[in-house]
Order: sequence, then C-alpha cells, then structure tokens
Amino acid sequence: MKTIDQCNFKDKKALIRVDFNVPLDKDFNITDDKRMRAALPTINKILNDGGSVILMSHLGRPKGGPDDKYSLKHILGDLSRMLDLTVKFASDCIGEEAENKAKNLFPGEVLLLENLRFHPEEEKGDVAFAEKLAKLGDVYVDDAFGTAHRAHASTTIVAQFFPNNKYFGYLMAQELENAEKVNHGAAKPFTAIMGGAKVSDKILLIESLLEKVDNLIIGGGMAYTFAKAQGGEIGTSLLEEDRMPLCLELLEKAKAKGVNLILPVDTVIADKFDNEAAKSQVDTGQIPAGWMGLDIGPKTVELFSKTIKESKTLLWNGPMGVFEMENFEQGTKAIALAVVEATKNGAFSLIGGGDSAAAIAKFNLEDQVSYVSTGGGALLEYMEGKELPGVKAIQE
Repeated sequence: MKTIDQCNFKDKKALIRVDFNVPLDKDFNITDDKRMRAALPTINKILNDGGSVILMSHLGRPKGGPDDKYSLKHILGDLSRMLDLTVKFASDCIGEEAENKAKNLFPGEVLLLENLRFHPEEEKGDVAFAEKLAKLGDVYVDDAFGTAHRAHASTTIVAQFFPNNKYFGYLMAQELENAEKVNHGAAKPFTAIMGGAKVSDKILLIESLLEKVDNLIIGGGMAYTFAKAQGGEIGTSLLEEDRMPLCLELLEKAKAKGVNLILPVDTVIADKFDNEAAKSQVDTGQIPAGWMGLDIGPKTVELFSKTIKESKTLLWNGPMGVFEMENFEQGTKAIALAVVEATKNGAFSLIGGGDSAAAIAKFNLEDQVSYVSTGGGALLEYMEGKELPGVKAIQE
C-alpha cells in the first residue's frame, strides 16, 4: 500500500483530500469533530517532515454554487486550534487566490480551500476542474475514506495528474487495513450485525456476507419486513412490501449456506413515533394495529448478545432501534455493550460508520471496540466487494 510513510515531504506542498464534512449547529459550531481529528496524524506527519499542506474538502450538499451555510470558513478556528497554528483560508478552491496562497505557502504552513462542492464540476468528476486543483500541490494525498466510493474530481480524477506522487494518508490506510481484516481475514466464528431502516439499503451487503459469516443478526427497522414476509402482524412498523419475497429468499440462502440468520423474537412497541409514546412489549409478528416497533425486546437482546459474545470477528452496521430517542435506545445500547464485552475477550470488532458510529459515540464506547469506521457508504461498498474509485486511483 502506497502510504505517506514512503515519502519525505521536506519542501513539498501536499494537496490532501480530507473529509471535513462535519455537522454544524445553527450557530455554525461543530457538534462532532471526529472526522477532523482523524486527519491530524496525516497533516502532522507532513508538517513535521518540513512540508506544507493544502487541504480540500466538501461540506454538506450545496446546490448550485457558493452558500455561506456550507462554507468551510466556519471550521477554520477549530482546525487552527487542533493544529496549534493559524490555518490560512482561500475563498475558492481554484483560481488566482487559491493559486497564489498555495504558491506562497512556507514549510510548516497549512491552507484550507473553500468547499469543493461550490463547483458542480467536483461531483461530475470533471477533468479540467481536477487539473486546476492539481496545480496547487507537488504531491497528492487521499485521506478521505468517507468519499472513496465517489468518482469525484478531488477524490479520484485529480490523482492522474500525480502519476508518481500519490499516496494514501494514515486514516485511509487504517480504514482499508481494518476492512480487510473482516473481508478476507476474519477469525471464526464471524458474526455480522445488520440494523437500520431498510432491507433495500443492505441487500448487496447481506448477500456478500452470506458467503463469509457464520452468524447474521438482523435487527432495526428492516426486521419488520422479514416478520411480515413470514406471515406476522407488524402494525404500522416500517415495511418495504416489495422486498418481502427477497427476505424469504435471503432466509433460504442462509439456510442453504449453513449461516445462522437470527431475527428478533420480541419487540418494544409504541403507539406513535415519539419518545413520550405509550410503550409495550410483544413477541415478533404480534404487533397490534396502530402500534409500531421501535426497538428490539429483552428476549432478543439476550439472544443476540449470546451469539455476539461467542464470536471472534464482529461487523456491526446499523442500530437495533430508534436509539436517538432515550426510551427506545436500550436494544442498541445492549448490543453495543455485548460487542464491547466480546472485544475485551479477544474478538476483533469493526463498527461500520454512519448510525452505528453515532450510537457507539452516544454511549461513549468508541475506545472499547477495535475500530470505528469514518465511512458508512464507502465501507458498505467495500464490503460488498465493489472497487472504490478513490482507492483504485492511488493504487494504479
């Protein structure tokens, strides 16, 4: 793997694609700076070598040009504090100002470019736009795993202008190493825990995992489609009616491959989607009309936890219920604690970005699992066996 350890950045300008797509509140305060902190080791290695750094990132989903709400200037103060230096800022990512500021950077200095997505050419993977970005640096470093599945100008196309000077940053390398441990080196028993709202979001991943895992645990909203497909009553719970035949097919596939596919046996229900809703517990497939399932029940927690604690490799993607609501977080929290216990007993646990990462963070358990991925969609596609354009661009 071509990482920044193979390069001495003395007197070089490193153009780094980072993922600083961080959540901001209405006053533009960062509410979770994890993605920024994850990039610090890469930035510091280059600065310590005697190089300078030009950072490029997107923020949010601006539509049709610059929008103050999505300006990266809002993160400048926090970034300067994290790096303990004054980070310079260019009010565009291409053009005269960006070029001059990049050209005049001294070793040890950092320049942050304005949001790449203020230019539609970024998401289109435009070659001319990528070439303008490439002008700014001597070396290209990709450290944005969260966008590695997108063939955008700054994540993929720009690499072609650095045929002999392109590297993975430390975060990117770490993400790939940890994903590989699960994808091609999993110690048995290997258990995947799938949650989240929709079966349709996870079909390819589930099918890919059926080739690898010993146990497949399914919870969260998608479990209700399985329950309905098997003839159960699910009230007003989440349902993908058109996916019911697929659920039955997946159950058959698991059986044929000797995979232990484990579904919830009970569920916590509510009379409305509200933290203060009336609550009750019923067996799976017995949800009365007008009620909805919002969490796994205690018998299911016990069932899932037993399998998790007996595992040597764990992949977790998707919560077990509406963990954002305090009254329906118990199932997700219990599964998180089971994963932590298995990890303490020597299992390797990979938490698959997105809501799973948010849940682990909510319960302050990030340091007690093996690895928390920063890339939800990218990790899923990698696990599905797809080639990630951002990874391929560095390896070519």
